[in-house]
Amino acid sequence: MSQDERTFIALKPDGMNRGLLGNIISRFEAKGYKLVGIKTLVPSRQLAETHYASLSSKPFFAGLVDFITSGPVCAMVWEGAGVVTTARKMIGETNPLSSNPGTIRGDFGVDVGRNGSDAVDTATREIGIWFEPSELCTWSPTASVWIYE
Repeated sequence: MSQDERTFIALKPDGMNRGLLGNIISRFEAKGYKLVGIKTLVPSRQLAETHYASLSSKPFFAGLVDFITSGPVCAMVWEGAGVVTTARKMIGETNPLSSNPGTIRGDFGVDVGRNGSDAVDTATREIGIWFEPSELCTWSPTASVWIYE
């Protein structure tokens, strides 16, 4: 896996209102991933509908859009080797009741939600929806030599 693989992670209004942002960031940093883009916003309906476009024919689509536009979202881009697959494992099952302890949803989840890109192509699409290229930075943490060979 390339060290510069990127994924999109969104902490939605429920997590923001519960003050979980620091916990989420800490887990990704402790894993050795690099935060290359972050912003907090209340998404517009257009942004939400674009983000969830692949689910537009589902009966729960309107509810997803309503929820993600109901308050602040912290949109993040994380970079590192295998970050897409590993982030999915770190986040846990969609249903928090099925998620293992130690996963983000297993430890903090209360109700069903959807966060995190499921594939590199999806991550690239989602990053492009939420971030302009100029909003992402390239940098190398000094700890990289201790994490990657």
